[in-house]
Amino acid sequence: MNLKALPADCRPREKLLSRGADALSDAELLALLLRSGLPGKGVLVMAQELIDQFSGLAGLLRSSTEELRRIKGLGPAKRAELAAVLEIARRALAEPLQHRPLFDSPQAVRQFLQLQLGHRPHEVFAVLFLDSQHRLIRLEEMFRGTLAQTSVYPREVVVRALSLGAAAVVLAHNHPSGNAQPSQADQTLTRTLKNALALVDVQVLDHFVVTSAQAVSMAERGWL
Repeated sequence: MNLKALPADCRPREKLLSRGADALSDAELLALLLRSGLPGKGVLVMAQELIDQFSGLAGLLRSSTEELRRIKGLGPAKRAELAAVLEIARRALAEPLQHRPLFDSPQAVRQFLQLQLGHRPHEVFAVLFLDSQHRLIRLEEMFRGTLAQTSVYPREVVVRALSLGAAAVVLAHNHPSGNAQPSQADQTLTRTLKNALALVDVQVLDHFVVTSAQAVSMAERGWL
């Protein structure tokens, strides 16, 4: 059904303005961004199909531009708006990490990493560079690999830490398989990077293994 055919108090925009954003369903919120559907398919139906296809709003927001490009009805304008929402969410999650010690808000760290890495189809190795008070300087994706593995070069991590004046780092990489259990290779890599960075007085605080569903801390498991 076309949104204009709905009673005024049932239209997503009017509903949001009169009752607040939390009164809207996920499909209604997404429909506000999409604005229009396809011939024979209303925007609310299209929005719900997208949510179902990506297993929820979080999956949709973490999707790649290539995945979105394959969806019929998502032209450049709609893809750009979804990408903008994703970037706003990333920046909103990163902002408190830049102004207070990272582990004052461990759940925010997990959410930030899941949003950044959780739905990547290939392995990505990222480093959160921190200042002396453990506030975020920046997150950088340093290495990318195949579906099963990536090559990480400790020297490049050391050089980048020095160039940013980092006092500490948090390591993170994703497991596209969906299994967040750290492997033996993950533990070995962590020790290698920890030893390399210790030579320049940069501390490794943690190493997270990230999937779309969770982010597992190796420090919490005593593997650091």
